[in-house]
Amino acid sequence: MPAYNSTFPSDPQTDRMVGNLVLLPLNTKFRGPAYQANSDYDIVDECLDLFRANSFFKNFEIKTNSDRLLIYGILYINDCLNHLKQTTSHNEAIKVLTNLALDDFSLPGTSGFPLNSVYSIPTADHNAMELLKSYLQQFRQELASRLIERIYAESQDHPSKFWLAFTRRKFMNKSL
Repeated sequence: MPAYNSTFPSDPQTDRMVGNLVLLPLNTKFRGPAYQANSDYDIVDECLDLFRANSFFKNFEIKTNSDRLLIYGILYINDCLNHLKQTTSHNEAIKVLTNLALDDFSLPGTSGFPLNSVYSIPTADHNAMELLKSYLQQFRQELASRLIERIYAESQDHPSKFWLAFTRRKFMNKSL
């Protein structure tokens, strides 16, 4: 059985691209270069919906450029869950994931990134690298915010055990 791919169409002719990573529109409240999405469902929701199912897969066939953003989102969710293992309250989780989203991180295609075979190196243009960094930072902030909403949906006192059970799983045997 193959892993679940992104349902967002990707057209290299019309989409904003940095390297081979597509910059899809987001429904976000954070400042950044992402365009506003036209629908209620965006790539962040798709990452959260497909995370648990795709966590069981060690291989992932990339069919569109939006799959690369899905892979990054799933790896980031896994990183967030690993940071939430020791937290208990909702407010503490917000602090931890906000700091994680804003911390310095390696970009796809640069040294230190775990899946450089999947991502092409962004152009040598400094503006393209800054665009990618600010987009991924906005993406990470929105993803962390929505993840907290899902994990603490039942109780503000402790995270859902059904989400934290996936801290032992590594998508594609990689982590950020």
